[in-house]
Amino acid sequence: MQCLKALIVIDVQEGLFGPEPKPAFSSDVIARINKLTQRARLHDVPVILVQHEATTGEYFTYGSAAWQLASGLVTDERDSFVRKTTPDSFLRTDLDALLKQAGVSQIVVCGYATEFCVDTTVRSAAGLGYDVIMVSDAHTTHDKPHARAAEIITHHTATLANIRSFGVQISAQESAAVVF
Repeated sequence: MQCLKALIVIDVQEGLFGPEPKPAFSSDVIARINKLTQRARLHDVPVILVQHEATTGEYFTYGSAAWQLASGLVTDERDSFVRKTTPDSFLRTDLDALLKQAGVSQIVVCGYATEFCVDTTVRSAAGLGYDVIMVSDAHTTHDKPHARAAEIITHHTATLANIRSFGVQISAQESAAVVF
């Protein structure tokens, strides 16, 4: 059966969500992601969990404690997993092939970090021709010296949802409004 949508969960990993300080709204974001993944699975929508890994050093190396998915994130045997080494979930990964194989034309994106991996993946997906729904209340980041996390989240949600030049639709929706 061909599927038109897929849910992509980016970098919800122990090394980002476990230590203090935690990302902004981290408990709420994980709870919303779990509700999204549950609804997606109920409608046979592919759930793809993306995990960042380092190519040097020990932190975030494949299989390390930091690399593991965050405690509290619910997975299922039907889920697919993608390993990445850059902020772009498509670059040097099999994500595009997985989506094409499933007949996906629209992706729903949530996870970490709003201004890096979420932003880059949304733009890359649009460049590849996918319509994108960015889940406005299910992506997060940490406070930065130049801006608080809440400001970064608000800025990127508004900015990405207003890009029209890719020729596909990028929209922002709250998790409860996403339909699978």
